[in-house]
Amino acid sequence: MKFKEHPRRRAFTLIEIMVAIAIFGLLIAAVYSTWVVILKSSQVGQQAAARAQRERIAIRTLEDSLTCIQSYQASMGYYQFNVTNGDQPTLSFVARVPDVFPRNGKFDSNLRRLTFSIVTTADSERDLVLRQNPILMDLDADEQQVPLVLARYVKDFAVECWDTNAPGWVDEWDSTNSLPPMVRVTLTLADKNESLNSTTPVLTITREIAVPSTTLPNIAQTGLPFNPGGFGIGNIGGGGVNGNGIGNGPGGNNQGNGVGGPYNRYNQHGVGNRPGGYP
Repeated sequence: MKFKEHPRRRAFTLIEIMVAIAIFGLLIAAVYSTWVVILKSSQVGQQAAARAQRERIAIRTLEDSLTCIQSYQASMGYYQFNVTNGDQPTLSFVARVPDVFPRNGKFDSNLRRLTFSIVTTADSERDLVLRQNPILMDLDADEQQVPLVLARYVKDFAVECWDTNAPGWVDEWDSTNSLPPMVRVTLTLADKNESLNSTTPVLTITREIAVPSTTLPNIAQTGLPFNPGGFGIGNIGGGGVNGNGIGNGPGGNNQGNGVGGPYNRYNQHGVGNRPGGYP
């Protein structure tokens, strides 16, 4: 009896299978590496966009606040303009901020003291933060412990004021009874993964901001000339606002015997154009 022969079937050899697996592995590796590159690029782009947004917010907040600054000579204890540079830079002043200012809904009034400073976090990150408080109140616990973060990974924050007497930029402002006409702010930022001690800054932003406000003088606020006290002769003419003297303007103890002049009406006792006491 004769058996019918079946055609022989070819199968993959072990080498062919190994080559196919190797090619498949190369394709998977190529796809994975491409996906990783795309993912990292997306993360870098998102971080760059977030940093650029924070930079714009920080500079815009500084510009808005400095252009709304207010100062009154009769109340300089509340309206002082303070600048400190160095390891712990600080910029503090009073401003009537716009309605769109950050955290505006938290406060009842738009007139507040704004304090920009650098704080170091637990992981040695330096942030530019803003704290706000009404001028007649201290900082509350929320503003003290959780300030508004304007910029992260700050390498340097410097504030300079234009001195009209020099003239030139100075890094401190000693004229406590006046405001600088211009303020120059320099903000240097580092990348998240870069050491803050690196000598190569990633980005430096500088803005020269004109201050449109001036300190309101005492006489414009109270209607009375500035009164340092004391006794004088022949300064203005007439009895003093508050003092003893002949021909003096401001004086001391609200009892005067001035002779002649327009300020006599402020004396309790006086002889002159307008004898008598305060109207």
